[in-house]
Amino acid sequence: MLDLKNIHSVYFIGIGGIGMSALARYFRFLDIPVAGYDKTETPLTRELASTGILIHYQDDMDLVPASFLDPKNTLIVYTPAVAISHSEYQYFTNHGFVIKKRSEVLGLITKDSFCFAVAGTHGKTTTSCILAHLLKETGTPLTAFLGGISEDFNSNFLLEGTDFSVVEADEFDRSFLHLSPNVACVTSMDADHLDIYGSAQELTASFVAFTKRIKPGGKLFVRKGLPLEGITYGIEDGSDFCIRNIKIEQGTYVFDLVTPDTVLSGVRFYKPGRHNLLNGLVAFAMALEAGCPPHRLAEALATFKGVQRRFSYQIKTPEFVFIDDYAHHPTEIDAVFDAITEMHPNKKILAVFQPHLFTRTRDFVDDFAKSLSRFSNVLLLDIYPAREIPIQGVDSQWLLGKMTSPNKKTIKKEQLITEIMGHSPEVLVTMGAGDIGLAVENIKNTLVYAN
Repeated sequence: MLDLKNIHSVYFIGIGGIGMSALARYFRFLDIPVAGYDKTETPLTRELASTGILIHYQDDMDLVPASFLDPKNTLIVYTPAVAISHSEYQYFTNHGFVIKKRSEVLGLITKDSFCFAVAGTHGKTTTSCILAHLLKETGTPLTAFLGGISEDFNSNFLLEGTDFSVVEADEFDRSFLHLSPNVACVTSMDADHLDIYGSAQELTASFVAFTKRIKPGGKLFVRKGLPLEGITYGIEDGSDFCIRNIKIEQGTYVFDLVTPDTVLSGVRFYKPGRHNLLNGLVAFAMALEAGCPPHRLAEALATFKGVQRRFSYQIKTPEFVFIDDYAHHPTEIDAVFDAITEMHPNKKILAVFQPHLFTRTRDFVDDFAKSLSRFSNVLLLDIYPAREIPIQGVDSQWLLGKMTSPNKKTIKKEQLITEIMGHSPEVLVTMGAGDIGLAVENIKNTLVYAN
């Protein structure tokens, strides 16, 4: 088995990915030399580079620093999003380097800590960020590897100690089967990644296999209604951990939090959406397993700021609201719609959506059409391909034709700001897991200037 103590340098293929970059920060924090490749320069890769990490953007072995070319001293970490035909991957494979998936390295790093793992097809990032925030606020020594940029830490990595660890248990490519958590949760098990699993049944079987990875004596928290045995959590439904008597006061949830042992009244949580309430609830329940006092955890819930691109308010005034969200699955789009209409009722909403992956669009096109049609006004961007090649007949125009929204159209990214200005919405929401997030700052600045 690989001993991380013997690693003298680490090279990442796909270093700009949100999970990969958290690992890169970890090794850099340990003062281990780090370098890597990514296809595109982004604010995240520029930030990594500012810490002394060497990054290049062409698949070219001549650009790999010479100090990373000794197979005895260098660990190669790659993401499944990189094709095996990638020439750097091929070089390292053929020259005797130790090559590990991101998830394998994460499993090795966390195996000797008390590990909290957050699984689910939706809600992983927000839940793990809330959990890390709760543990930090209660003085728990932890290391957290997050799948998004926490607005509380302004990072996807936190190192406050090594006794406890917080990780996202990613179901893509069955990555979570490399983890061995002490405490885990499953937030949701909707069909997704069917290009990997083939069927919803296989996806469910993989989640079941993940739950069997929990260490002896460990605990599993599951959202009530999922076909798994564990400690349940829910809203107004008699779960082991439950939220009751919800009120909204000035855009903030106020509620009672019921545990098997006590009732905490007047708990506050400001992130909109019932799905986020559930995320906060299970993070609270998991944090109790670290011995944190319930009343301190409740106080910490009220100070959670959020996660970038998870129902993130970019502009919030009485006249106009701009929200950006990572939603890329029909269930997530529904959750965004429900949160907007609960917090901003009777407002004119314009939704901008960038579909992510040809296979996901193909597999769930009718569900996407139904979810997007809940918005009266929709602008559809082209499908973001990520790791995929186009599929004939699968495009945004096909999806548009299945939608029933009264005001809908497909547009190119360069038309986006002009189209938004022409609609004059009271609430604007941008959604998608592709590069739409890179356009948010420009949209925000233009709208602020215009108003």
